Amino acid sequence: MGQIAALGIDPYGSRYEDVEPTSSVRARYQEDVEGQKARCAGRIVLLRDIGKLIFITLRDRSGTIQVGLSKSLSPNQWPLAKLLDLGDLIGADGRLGRTKTGELTIWVEEGGLTFLSKCLYQPPEKWHGLADVDQRYRQRYVDLWANPEVMERFKARSEIVATVRRFLTARGFLEVETPMMQTIAGGAAARPFITHHNALDIDLYLRIAPELFLKRLLVGGMERVFEINRNFRNEGLDRQHNPEFTMVEVYQAYGNYHVMMDLTEELVGACIEAIGSGTKIRFGENQIEFKRPWRRAKYAELLKEFSGCDVDDIKAIRAKARELKIEDAGMDDAVVTNEVFETTVEHNLMDPTFVIDYPAILCPLARPSKVDPRYAERFELFVSGMELANAYTELNDPAIQYENFRRQLRGQEESITKMDIDYVDALKYGMPPAGGLGIGIDRLVMLLTGATTIRDVILFPLLKPVTAENK
Repeated sequence: MGQIAALGIDPYGSRYEDVEPTSSVRARYQEDVEGQKARCAGRIVLLRDIGKLIFITLRDRSGTIQVGLSKSLSPNQWPLAKLLDLGDLIGADGRLGRTKTGELTIWVEEGGLTFLSKCLYQPPEKWHGLADVDQRYRQRYVDLWANPEVMERFKARSEIVATVRRFLTARGFLEVETPMMQTIAGGAAARPFITHHNALDIDLYLRIAPELFLKRLLVGGMERVFEINRNFRNEGLDRQHNPEFTMVEVYQAYGNYHVMMDLTEELVGACIEAIGSGTKIRFGENQIEFKRPWRRAKYAELLKEFSGCDVDDIKAIRAKARELKIEDAGMDDAVVTNEVFETTVEHNLMDPTFVIDYPAILCPLARPSKVDPRYAERFELFVSGMELANAYTELNDPAIQYENFRRQLRGQEESITKMDIDYVDALKYGMPPAGGLGIGIDRLVMLLTGATTIRDVILFPLLKPVTAENK
């Protein structure tokens, strides 16, 4: 670095304008047309010094291009070229042409080499493989440029989120923002993160779900709303879970869970089209077929199909639970049934499957079926054995909602979980019949990009801090 400074060059560069993406240069280049030029900037990921010529592979956000440097450059530029290292950031300005091997190259002209930033660490030779997985997550800033497929995955994520936003906005949904710090931890059954507000001297909870606030907006007359939101749940980490995660929640007045099923199919289809992945996507060892329509199957039918148990035969279900090593003592019948369902059914649902009509007792925010009130108008969407979406025909009866909350809180008097009585009061002003939907963005990106762990689709996943013991 000192040698670069000795040439009168700032090793950390300055403003560098009119940069063209390398992919654009490749796309516009015309064979046999003289005088074509390019001006690109990026990181040196390959460098071959063969004496009087130096060939560099330059990588930017869109791809790579070769840069050629010749000893015919000025006495100031050529010494700089000789000081370049892997990982350095440079600007290259010059004419375009092909090498003898046919490689498109920017042949840097006089004054066309600009030093933009010094890389002080030796770049990794290889970042693939199990031994480097933890380091890749911790040093995503290296992973992104060292592994082009990682950059492509996060570009796909950005496009998926943009598509979700465009899709819903085009259908008249308003994008809104609801509180991330809440006085009551509600909207889902999960353990919250707790923080403290000093000025008001009150505990607050990072939201576990935005649902109850979004439905308040339905009461207020916002008939179609959505939020792309960050939720926080103080629970475990695994291939499908990160304590901080992203969801899109959608609410549509005068809809129901069938409307939400159609919306889900259309929305995911739009995302598939946007990233050009096709309807058949490899995910782990499985190939998932996203072609519509997707299967719609009742909870009770799937339980019978995969566990052999009738949903009304609790004796057989408890026997099955014990066979599966599920501790059912003191557990409510519906909870035991759902434990058996999760263990026997979910991992078998490979292609997109809407599981519909859950036991109503498991769904305190969903409307009971008019055909059979024992079941709720609810679906969960499973793909490759993983829950991707959850939706209801929303419960808008304040009396039933109050009783559901009371039942849910029974035996939890010392818990931090409290009844959101203001939400019940909001329902008393009249909430229109509605359908509501939540889709996990992280899991959607996993499925559409073939990433089998959630850490591969979150730029900075939560990791255990490095200490002397686990270094």
